[in-house]
Amino acid sequence: MGDGTDTFTSQSRPPLLLLLVASLCGATGGSTDSTARIWNLNGSSNGASAQLVLRHCIRERGQDVPSNRDVTSLDWNSDGTLLATGSYDGFARIWMEDGNLARTLGQRRGPIFALKWNKKGNYIVSAGVDKTAIIWDAHTGEAKQQFLFHSAPVLDVDWQNNTTFASCSTDTCIHVCRLGCDRPVRSFQGHTNEVNAIKWNPSRTLLASCSDDSTLKIWSMKQDTCVHDLQAHSKEVYTIKWSPTGPATSNPNANIMLASASFDSTVRLWDVERGVCIHTLTKHQEPVYSVAFSPDGKYLASGSFDKCVHIWNTQSGRLVHSYRGTGSIFEVCWNAQGDKVGASASDGSVSGTRVCWGEEGAGPKGETPGS
Repeated sequence: MGDGTDTFTSQSRPPLLLLLVASLCGATGGSTDSTARIWNLNGSSNGASAQLVLRHCIRERGQDVPSNRDVTSLDWNSDGTLLATGSYDGFARIWMEDGNLARTLGQRRGPIFALKWNKKGNYIVSAGVDKTAIIWDAHTGEAKQQFLFHSAPVLDVDWQNNTTFASCSTDTCIHVCRLGCDRPVRSFQGHTNEVNAIKWNPSRTLLASCSDDSTLKIWSMKQDTCVHDLQAHSKEVYTIKWSPTGPATSNPNANIMLASASFDSTVRLWDVERGVCIHTLTKHQEPVYSVAFSPDGKYLASGSFDKCVHIWNTQSGRLVHSYRGTGSIFEVCWNAQGDKVGASASDGSVSGTRVCWGEEGAGPKGETPGS
């Protein structure tokens, strides 16, 4: 983003409600402690949460010392047994679920902004300020291939399959790259400002992108121009999420949707087939940094700089529950059962909200542990 604000993302481990919190204080003006933390919110009835601290160190004069650089990105592998982290120190690291460091990947020429496991779990792609994307062998730690196609820092990456991924950049371009190919297999241009995030839909046939130009765009590998140009937000669109519905999901009979979170303080839900906004969710008072669909796609959680987590009914657009934390909310996620929402905040706090389902059609009621 071009506003000078540092924000950092986390991912939820599939089997459990775990939040990964990069211990960064850029948003609150404090110092960084070069750690990531894994919080287990399962079974917590009083707000207490077990945590593992992942200390990011570099080698100096034969000793491991804290890198004192921000941890910027985190991603679990598909079965939740290994965690990858990216840091401003230029290193990507792989951690075991017990918090022990398994492997350090070779240093890049600058901070890492994004990294992702492929589904098979044998490769990690990382991207950063050095304008490159790199595929790493997760077993050996060796770089398999560097992709030098962008002219500015690369902000996000997402795998289409086990050997093909998309990348987006502050240069406004999107490239789709394949291991073994020395040029992009497809390039998309159309945004007029930096592209903040990209996401393949569940069937991996469409790619969504969002930008500081206030738009979302939907792309297909079958054409160079966008399928839909979604214009409704009035400020930067920070992130996007596809619903776990439609083809290639466990909810194939439900229509697929796309959620977008913006610095205009709104969340929008889009009908991708028609290319229209079906709901505008307006209860937040500050920029919205994170959205997450429940496993069945019926509800959407959103987290904002206003310290609030809201839960919405995706069919009606109705607000059905709100939770207020103690710091700006930068990440939200659901557990696999769809009855808990976790949130991480700028003050380092991690909260779990149990969603108690009332009578059919009544929507969820929130219970915040310790409140």
